[in-house]
Amino acid sequence: MQTNLADFIKHTPEGQEAAGILGKCVHCGFCTATCPTYQLLGDELDGPRGRIYLIKQVLEGVRPTEKTQLHLDRCLTCRNCETTCPSGVQYGRLVDIGRKVVDEQVPRPFGARVVRQALKAGLTSPLFGPAMKLGQLARPLLPGSLKSKVPAPQRAGDTPSRSHPRRMLMLAGCVQPAMLPNINTATARVFDALGIELVVPAAAGCCGAIRYHLNDHDGGLADARANIDAWWPHIESGCEAIVMNASGCGAQVREYGHMLRHDPAYAAKAQRVSDLTKDVAEVLPSMAEAIKAKLVHQPSPAPDSGARGQAPAGAGGAQHRVRADSAPRVVFHSPCTLQHGQQIRGEVESLLTALGAEVSPVGESHFCCGSAGTYSVLQPDLAYKLRDRRLGHLEAPAPEVILSANVGCITHLQSGTERPVRHWIEWLDARLSGSVTQ
Repeated sequence: MQTNLADFIKHTPEGQEAAGILGKCVHCGFCTATCPTYQLLGDELDGPRGRIYLIKQVLEGVRPTEKTQLHLDRCLTCRNCETTCPSGVQYGRLVDIGRKVVDEQVPRPFGARVVRQALKAGLTSPLFGPAMKLGQLARPLLPGSLKSKVPAPQRAGDTPSRSHPRRMLMLAGCVQPAMLPNINTATARVFDALGIELVVPAAAGCCGAIRYHLNDHDGGLADARANIDAWWPHIESGCEAIVMNASGCGAQVREYGHMLRHDPAYAAKAQRVSDLTKDVAEVLPSMAEAIKAKLVHQPSPAPDSGARGQAPAGAGGAQHRVRADSAPRVVFHSPCTLQHGQQIRGEVESLLTALGAEVSPVGESHFCCGSAGTYSVLQPDLAYKLRDRRLGHLEAPAPEVILSANVGCITHLQSGTERPVRHWIEWLDARLSGSVTQ
């Protein structure tokens, strides 16, 4: 796609990057077949190809309108189109550039600015934890629209205190410790059982995705630099990897090298951090045999489906009993940030199967659940339609539990079902600790 950039962006790093990305697009339209918003709305401008044309026009000097902004806002940034694209168009990076340029030229209404500022400041604030606790206390009284954003209280469990020669860093995240604290402690317990100590520097905070994808690129880069500063002494002292148990954070941190490539003080460190970043789904499969040897409950082969008793569904944070004498039936929702953003596919399912689970296949496994960071707050109608469509496939095999790999997906899916939704590392931790509940 030939592009003639306008003078305001022609000689900037963003303009040069955008031109390179646009040059790869051949208008084939394969991306529309897998774009969630195009599937729902049927509008070319709500698919990747249409949005690429809109961004191209803006970068060539056409004045954007509120309609332009709306079509870009509706994009989930799920990057499903990148997986589908035969030409390697890096659409996620292009839409970040396009949204920022459009926002600079199309002022948002006051109310919209307040909401976006509240999300950027509130979700990443140290006060988010206390605010979430208050919300959980008042949860029974909250209207449905707010209640769906406040998960039921969850016990975190014990954090390991042992030291090990092998050490890895772990990012606690900004919202995960308050919303679903057991994910981090479960991850630490699993790695501890395998002789690996997870180090969590207190100075490391939000990965930067929230600010960056709300067009506050400077704020997102500041978050990235703060994390690099917090991790760097531990990297120099021998921590062998940076473990991510939230695939959204992992996808963002893998971009640090690219995001800070023009910063002479951080470029080399940022690339090193990106190179060291690993999702738990990349680290644990190589240890499958060691994990299997430590499982307290060794499930026997699954009986015929007609003989299986279906476990009762649990609500929110309620306990959900799993039979210890048969292979637990689970489904896995692979977050977009895992399968499209990080291009990690099949690892979790293969590991769960190797550890004795019956992992049922689900339809539209490539599809977004609608969470997408702050998307479910800013575009609730589309988000809930996508959630319900995804749950229809996930619940069809009647699993005992729905497993995923990102805090946003887990809370969003849980808001639409009584069936428990958990991080797969919690499922694994329960079996290593001897628990038969989820």
